[in-house]
Amino acid sequence: MEKIAFISSDLKDKFGIPRQSGILTESLARVIFTPEYRREEAVRGLDGFSHIWLIWEFSETKRETWRPTVRPPRLGGNRRVGVFATRSPYRPNPIGLSSVRLLRIERGVKDGPVLVVSGADLLDGTPIYDIKPYLPEFDVHTDAVGGFTEGIPEKRLIVDADDGVLSSVQADKREELTRLLSCDPRPSYHDDPERVYGFDFAGFEVKFRVENDVLTVLSAAKKEI
Repeated sequence: MEKIAFISSDLKDKFGIPRQSGILTESLARVIFTPEYRREEAVRGLDGFSHIWLIWEFSETKRETWRPTVRPPRLGGNRRVGVFATRSPYRPNPIGLSSVRLLRIERGVKDGPVLVVSGADLLDGTPIYDIKPYLPEFDVHTDAVGGFTEGIPEKRLIVDADDGVLSSVQADKREELTRLLSCDPRPSYHDDPERVYGFDFAGFEVKFRVENDVLTVLSAAKKEI
């Protein structure tokens, strides 16, 4: 297989990426085709669909060996289940699958056509191997069962960030950053209220601390290039 496109997004660091697609609906990203596949006719008819599937590679989490069991964050990192019962990036083949909303197709632009999507859970620069339309008639299963994930609510934190701390972040990025932080980007096994965490978002180095259910943003400084 060969890469047909890559993702361009504000998620510049593995730390902080949403655990599933669709969680951070405020997050916008662009799917940019490689030159060979940058063909207008290749996306003809795609703008009639509201959602698409992205098939991609966990390019930053490759391992030479694999393990049959993993510790999913949804179980607090304390219980092992089979790798094929999870969406862990550490798999025999590092392939990811995400359902995202297709907002528009930008035509007549540099590197176009470009797909603008929301809800992506991909690191900036992630290689994409295929794009398929989402078919609600067949891809929605109303009788689906969620296995061990059922009954475990997605954790949300209260984000404490005063205007001064976020003043350097562009206004249209603040809501996205706040929502991302509320999803608790820490590893599931971390619970040290004194520990300071940091990650790169949209060119800013964001640092924070978490105590109980409150995440306090300590700083959001522009990264030096």
